[in-house]
Order: sequence, then structure tokens, then C-alpha cells
Amino acid sequence: MKEREIYLAGGCFWGTEHFIKQIQGVISTETGFANGHTHNPTYKEVYTDLTGYAETVKVVYDADVINLPFLIQLYFKAIDPTSLNKQGEDEGTRYRTGIYYTSDIDLPVIMQVFNKVASQYSEPLAVEVLPLQNYYPADEYHQDYLDKHPDGYCHLSPELFEMARKANR
Repeated sequence: MKEREIYLAGGCFWGTEHFIKQIQGVISTETGFANGHTHNPTYKEVYTDLTGYAETVKVVYDADVINLPFLIQLYFKAIDPTSLNKQGEDEGTRYRTGIYYTSDIDLPVIMQVFNKVASQYSEPLAVEVLPLQNYYPADEYHQDYLDKHPDGYCHLSPELFEMARKANR
């Protein structure tokens, strides 16, 4: 097994986490906050949009089962990549979209997929592609939220979860 990690911000992290964890080859997911400017923020602090953090999902995956380009392509299917600081009904800088990497070798791979997706739109993409500066896990309440609350709020459709489940099987 070849473990790798990537951090994906796709609006509300409850739905993004649930979507990503359906994909075969994803070993683990964790909701948290990335690329802000305070130390160890709480959800309440992030919610103010004053900390600079994005709701983000830490994704650990087996690169022998799923490759990064495929994972990024699926991520793009779960977001509106042209929407700035808004996904579904959720608005604010904490809901911005972003791909945060921890290894410089991932950047050309990410940009190849990004540019391919960008070519399909007439307006620029609003997805950040940046190195991960910092990351803090959200509290337990936000982990696996839609598993614990199947009828809980989510901006993603059940059809997207099913698509992710079948994507590479």
C-alpha cells in the first residue's frame, strides 16, 4: 500500500467528506480547517469568517488503488468550480473551494486536471491550488457527520455519493 494525502475544500465539509469516503482507495477522511491565520481554531471561530480558514477534508488514499488525477477529477464533480466562496446554500470564505497539497510533486498533476476542467468553462475557476500551510482537525461532532446523521443537512445530492461509490469499481 502506498499512502498519500491531499486536502480538499469543497464547501461544507460534511458533504465533501461523505462524498470522498465513498471512493474505493480512500483509506481515511477527516474534517478540519486549512490555511488560516490563527492557532487551533474552533468551529465557532471559523464560522465568523475572520480566521481565514476553509472547511477542508484531509484525504488519505492508497495510490496503488486510486491515483491523484482521478481523485481530483471526482472532486471537481462534487463542486461548482466557478462559484467564489459559495457551494449550495453555504456562503462565506470558509466555504471556498481549494486543493491543498503537501508534496510539490503533486502540483503538476493537480494543475493538469485543473487546466483540463478550466478549459470546459468560459469563466475562471474559483478553486485555490496552494500548498497546505496549516490544518487543524474539527471536533468529533463534525467527523463522519452524515454517517451519524443520515438525514442531516448536505448541499450534495445522494446521486453524487452513489457516483463516487461506483467511480472506480
